[in-house]
Amino acid sequence: MLLPRRHVTTVADLTYAEASALGLWQVRLSRALHKVTGCVKTYVVQFAELEGFSHVHFHIVPRMPDLPRELRGPDVFGLMGRTATDSVPADQMDEIAVKLGRLLS
Repeated sequence: MLLPRRHVTTVADLTYAEASALGLWQVRLSRALHKVTGCVKTYVVQFAELEGFSHVHFHIVPRMPDLPRELRGPDVFGLMGRTATDSVPADQMDEIAVKLGRLLS
C-alpha cells in the first residue's frame, strides 16, 4: 500500500508535487515487485470508500502469471479473506518485504 505523507481524502486534493512523487513510487514499487515476485504486471488501485479508510491510498497488487482469469482485474480482491492455507506463508512474506526494502532503499 502506498499513501501520501499527509491526510488527503481525494486524489484531486493532492498537490502536483505529491502526485508526481506518488506516481514515481507507483512505478518504483511495480518494478521492484516484478523483480522480486516475477509478477507479469501490477494493479494500481485506489478507492478510499470503506469506513475508516476514506483517505487516499493506493494498493499496488502484483498480478502473478498463474492467477486464474476469474480473479484478474478488480476481482483480484476476491483473494482477500481466504484461509491461511491459501495465503503466502508469513516467512515468505517477510522474505519478500526484505528484498523489496533492499531494492527500494
